Amino acid sequence: MDSTKKITKKLRGYSAGTASWATNVGNEHGQVLISVLTTNEGGGISDMLLGLQLRYDTAGVPPPQLFYVDRDCCSRKIHLMLQPHWTSTAIRLDIWHFMRRIATAVITEVHPLYAGFMSRLSRAIFAWDEGDFSKLLEARRAQLQEEGFLHPSDADVLKRIMRRDLALHCKRITRGVEETKRLVRELLEVYTSEQGKDTLGVPLLNNERAWQTWKEQERHLPCIQDPPGISLYTQTGTVTKGGICLPTYRCARGSTSLENFHLHMNRFIPGDSTNDVHYQAYLVEGLARWNQDRASAALEGGRGQPRTYSGKLKQVISKLSTDVLGKNMLPLFKAPRAYTGEKMGYEYLLSQNAESILDKLDPVLRQDMDLTAEMEGE
Repeated sequence: MDSTKKITKKLRGYSAGTASWATNVGNEHGQVLISVLTTNEGGGISDMLLGLQLRYDTAGVPPPQLFYVDRDCCSRKIHLMLQPHWTSTAIRLDIWHFMRRIATAVITEVHPLYAGFMSRLSRAIFAWDEGDFSKLLEARRAQLQEEGFLHPSDADVLKRIMRRDLALHCKRITRGVEETKRLVRELLEVYTSEQGKDTLGVPLLNNERAWQTWKEQERHLPCIQDPPGISLYTQTGTVTKGGICLPTYRCARGSTSLENFHLHMNRFIPGDSTNDVHYQAYLVEGLARWNQDRASAALEGGRGQPRTYSGKLKQVISKLSTDVLGKNMLPLFKAPRAYTGEKMGYEYLLSQNAESILDKLDPVLRQDMDLTAEMEGE
């Protein structure tokens, strides 16, 4: 679960200012399960989570094992919201948000030592899986030998392993509370000393703020550790390098997929402003297309399917190909289910923000609305 406030700035007209945050919940495949607009961060989240839990129960899907949040990981607030349906769900803090909290002690992000500091902070939290890393080293060594390097040293092999290769072929694991605590403290000690200054003597960190921030965030170290027995990586395929077959992985840890979605979400609505009707129409269509793309990427046979977002067209193709050819051209397509009567689309947006919208209405228009309701006996 993660929130953004960029997209709400595009609301104009009577709906301007009725929503400040867009909160989304995604799954391990990057699909968005629910998206709501709220007047403040955290407002109305309990109703949203209750509705999501009921959807899980209705569909007969077991509760999620792990739930990442960007705030309130240690408080009872989220735990109470997940009861009584998701009592066994572990709650964790998104590690990127944890790192950004530590980075608030940085004086300026254009400092030449900033990139190195953030990289070392990441290494203090994560470690590469030894088995995957050894296999990648072996594959890269074999590639160098094919290129004419008969006996490449370990240093030569390491130089030719890019970070994108590590992210694609190697899983990462958290180091544990005590190990992470020791490494982060050592890192802060280095960067709050003379080594944390550039050639002009400008420090990277505000020393007082750095230790104060660490004192506040140290209690969240258990919240960023991977729960035992839960697989956070999905193998998406294999690649052969140097005659060695390497797996390719997709990571489901944290809210990285939602951060990516927020970037695209802002582009769903063209221009800088729109009214609430068009706003909701663009948003619903964008969500549907986003989820369809993520579903195709998650399924084995999804890449070779015809590319169209029209559900009606897919349904017709599926039926006609079965009737005429005796073979379904879209085996992954599932016809839409019957409407359950649940509020959705524009109606749901208004139900979430009705009071705020009425407060923004022109007094004359509101008087006309009250008069009309009176005449209709409502």
